[in-house]
Amino acid sequence: MEESPRKKSGGGQVLDGSNIMELVGNKEVFSSFVEHKFKELDRDRDGELSVKELQPAVADIGAALGLPAQGSSPDSDHIYSEVLNEFTHGKQQKVSKTEFKEVLSDILLGMAAGLKRDPIVILRIDGEDLEEFINGPTFEPEMVASYSEINSVDGSGSLRDYIAKALAKLTVEQGMPPSSDPWVISNIVEPALQSCTGHDLDKPVSQETFIEEFKKVAETVAQHLKEQHVIVAHSENDFDGSGIKRLLSNKFEFDKTLNAAIENVSKDRSGKLSKEYLRVALDLVGPTAGLPPLGAVEQMDKVVQDAFNLVNADDGKLLKEDEFKKILTEILGSIMLQLEGNPISVYSNSVVHEPLASSSTLLQPSSEL
Repeated sequence: MEESPRKKSGGGQVLDGSNIMELVGNKEVFSSFVEHKFKELDRDRDGELSVKELQPAVADIGAALGLPAQGSSPDSDHIYSEVLNEFTHGKQQKVSKTEFKEVLSDILLGMAAGLKRDPIVILRIDGEDLEEFINGPTFEPEMVASYSEINSVDGSGSLRDYIAKALAKLTVEQGMPPSSDPWVISNIVEPALQSCTGHDLDKPVSQETFIEEFKKVAETVAQHLKEQHVIVAHSENDFDGSGIKRLLSNKFEFDKTLNAAIENVSKDRSGKLSKEYLRVALDLVGPTAGLPPLGAVEQMDKVVQDAFNLVNADDGKLLKEDEFKKILTEILGSIMLQLEGNPISVYSNSVVHEPLASSSTLLQPSSEL
């Protein structure tokens, strides 16, 4: 089943995993869904799926996860292999309908949890927002600021350089898809630059000429976007400490989360834990506390390191379990305070080159349901 987006103000669509959770949570509907998909894959009708018969399912799960096609990257191929191993348990054996249902349920729930934690907004960039920005009151002031910034870094650049750099500064909110994307460069940006022949784009330019010519290029970009819409997947996360605060305020949930984390941390023969495992424990607590995995967000890693420095987390000392929990709690508290004072926002924009409706067939609802 492909995650059905819900509308977001401003024309975007949000994929948050709610429809996937609803599907898997409804036993009758999910059983019917699995029944249909299993029949689709079971080509020889023997009531089991061979490794060969599972391949379309693995490929479609990869597509639903946003992976490139099999064979295009060693890293993604490793993930495809792991998905297949989930079904076959690493053996060349056939998979029953019950096993297929259990593994598919786990995979879908994992996808839903990921979307709930990090929703993805699907934006259709069609030139309208860009036109609105060009003709709006903020256009000229922003272009003056862009010109000044570009000019201070590269005062000898050509008009073409200035315009290309100014386009790169526009955001999806202003109606511009990521200009660093190769497809956007070759199909949107370059044709727009080539269409402007009124001035020599390779000569130095004044602020007045820059604004005048940039507007022409931006209008041409908007026209190209009307002819070729660009789909952009936008994700945004705000880390403000609220997730930690929520967790710390619920003693039962916090104790349960800490105990679960401690169970996955190595202890010595006397039952003590090394401080070097605090990072492992924090990563295990992270999803419940609204924190990203260590290494995923550079700004967050700095906040975490500051918190670790306060408790000398890297001195390698051995601690009793209650001492370990106390220090981990202090680390969480320190991170919370830092984020409350200076929240961190991170976002990313990626051009979706495959039609959303056809990227995965396994996870689309069938007409029979």
